[in-house]
Amino acid sequence: MMNAFKLNTSSPNLTRRLYLSTLGVLGLSSWFIPLSAMAKKPEAMEAIAKIVGANIPRNGRVKLVIPPLVESGNLVVLKVAIESPMTTSDYVKAVYIISEENPLPNIFTAYFTPRSGRAELTTRVRLADSQRVWAIAQMSDGSYWQGYADTLVTLSACTEMI
Repeated sequence: MMNAFKLNTSSPNLTRRLYLSTLGVLGLSSWFIPLSAMAKKPEAMEAIAKIVGANIPRNGRVKLVIPPLVESGNLVVLKVAIESPMTTSDYVKAVYIISEENPLPNIFTAYFTPRSGRAELTTRVRLADSQRVWAIAQMSDGSYWQGYADTLVTLSACTEMI
């Protein structure tokens, strides 16, 4: 009875179920590879290094929200919120948005003062491809905090500059 379940490795014939499941895994893996392969690109690392200098940004306090899947990179809603009391002695000075795949990694910079009330903003940006977007917050005490969000763009918006 055990021989009926033995896999015949000498035969090149695959069962229909094995063939279809293999195709399914290969098809789905193409959707997961861009998100799993995302790490800081050299251009993004250089842009962040120019902002923070010798400081090392810490994780936390910065919440960046981008839809995980967008149909077109032409108009992507981006929301940033930084935890801060926004007092005269403790406030957010600036937030820098860095893109890993756009031709120019610095998407924009927003400046705050204690009179801003809250360190939050919502805007729309263009994204060239599926990528990780970083938000680097510069605090009044000289510290830097970071947060990021990954997004999968099905139709790119930005093109290489000539």
